[in-house]
Amino acid sequence: MHSPTSSRELQGALFVLLAAVLWGTTGTSQALAPPQCSPQSIGALRLLIGGIALATVAFAATRRLPLGLDMGKTFIAGVLVACYQLFFFWGVALTGVAVGTMVAIGSAPIFAGLLELIWLRRSPTAVWLISTALAILGCIILLGYTAQLNIKPAGLLLAAGAGFSYAFYSLLMKKLLVGHRPESVAAAVFCIGALALLPFLFNTDLSWVATGRGLLVVIHLGIIATALSYYLFCRGLERVNVSTGVTLSLAEPFTAALLGVALLGERLGTWGWIGLGLIISGLILLVITGNRGAELGTR
Repeated sequence: MHSPTSSRELQGALFVLLAAVLWGTTGTSQALAPPQCSPQSIGALRLLIGGIALATVAFAATRRLPLGLDMGKTFIAGVLVACYQLFFFWGVALTGVAVGTMVAIGSAPIFAGLLELIWLRRSPTAVWLISTALAILGCIILLGYTAQLNIKPAGLLLAAGAGFSYAFYSLLMKKLLVGHRPESVAAAVFCIGALALLPFLFNTDLSWVATGRGLLVVIHLGIIATALSYYLFCRGLERVNVSTGVTLSLAEPFTAALLGVALLGERLGTWGWIGLGLIISGLILLVITGNRGAELGTR
């Protein structure tokens, strides 16, 4: 990794940050959904609506199907996206929005750095290590001092599984973006993910979707927190390293914590706000100094 200040990388970082802010609304959306909805149904519907929206945009832009993609990588990425939905929403259901979101996204940069080191033989820079350490420390502090914590080992494991899935499919999508449009890559991956989760919709009570609140939650998760956010994320991945992009995604728990305070009545003490400050400090450091990462391949 290098440390440039090019406008292309700054653009990529901002795309990822905006995507992460949109992702930060997913836990709160689930908390506000009708009580009869299940983690697997909400994850499946999110991918189904998001995949259809992305495929529509991709076809409208190119007038053709996203052919030429490496089907092996695309299939694995799609399965990992499906796994992420299940692990994340089940983890949040078991251990709460704050804990589930922060463990899932807080563990992802570590997995991403390890995957880049093992697969791409790309060592992390000091800037990335410091930025990631600051942001993860902020997550730990915020996690420890957030009111109404509900720590359950199974929920923590599921959330960590979501973090690994996220890091792995981000790396695969980075490779798939070479020579292909962001919306085409995202559409192919998410349609496969949606197909993988379709069985969870069978014999599932979906009557809650017909309610006003349920419909708004599903539309928000599918269109805003999936289709739009992952289009922005892919645009960002074209310009930054996977490890950099995944670290910048720590804006998600930052957003989730603020929404928890504003909408769910959660409270943050002094240490909680210190944790938020460390997260934003790490993100700002990474954006300002940058990490060259648009290139792919090994060294």
